[in-house]
Amino acid sequence: MQTYLFDGSMEGLLTAVFEWFERKPGAVVLRNQALHQPDAFEQCRAIISSEQQAARVWKGLQQRLEKGWIRRLTCAYLSEKPEVHEHLFQLICYLFQNPPGAEMNYGNEHVLEVAQTARKVEREKHRMEAFIRFQHAADGIFYCGIDPDFNVLPLLGKHFRNRYQDQQWIIYDLKRHYGLFFDLNTLEEITMQREEESNLMNSKPDVLSEKENLYALLWKDYFKSTNIPARKNTKLHVQHVPKRYWKYLTEKQVEI
Repeated sequence: MQTYLFDGSMEGLLTAVFEWFERKPGAVVLRNQALHQPDAFEQCRAIISSEQQAARVWKGLQQRLEKGWIRRLTCAYLSEKPEVHEHLFQLICYLFQNPPGAEMNYGNEHVLEVAQTARKVEREKHRMEAFIRFQHAADGIFYCGIDPDFNVLPLLGKHFRNRYQDQQWIIYDLKRHYGLFFDLNTLEEITMQREEESNLMNSKPDVLSEKENLYALLWKDYFKSTNIPARKNTKLHVQHVPKRYWKYLTEKQVEI
């Protein structure tokens, strides 16, 4: 069995699929070159990412699959799970080797794993949309630092752009060190220096606007006034709002 080593990118993964069909080497496993620990008797082949080859494979997938499954492939890749690369590679090869509709065969381990992983990523994306709380910076921009389990930032842009069209905002992934910036017209990807990230995470007073503390106080007072102590159900509350998301919620700084 041969091992394909790629650079970890989606373009590299699709290039590996193209390479397999070009050479037909038999059984192959796909591994991220940065994480791979070679075996003395292992036959390895380095895959050089090709934009043209990747585009041909992706176009073929778009012709073969419904949009829902194209999104599942994207979401599964964004999970960043090391084993998902192998499942995606095997699944795409499987789809091209079988008649249309093969993606509905959940008896295939790769179909099932990709679908389940994509569902987890979608769940994380929806939770980020629900739990993100912006803070108002002194420069007038609203910002929020996040560190989601999966790389869901590429999935969040459309939702927040539509929801906050009249505000400049930044959502920054502190774990992956990049973010999205909307300037009222365009949405673009940005990176920050580590010192800027630290200020974003620690909400230093010189970074916040004078009104931010008032906004936070009003928000907390609203939740406190609408709370009904007699109906408090901590178990149900944690089920719907897991504790790992509380750090994003201004209202969690007071007892709910």
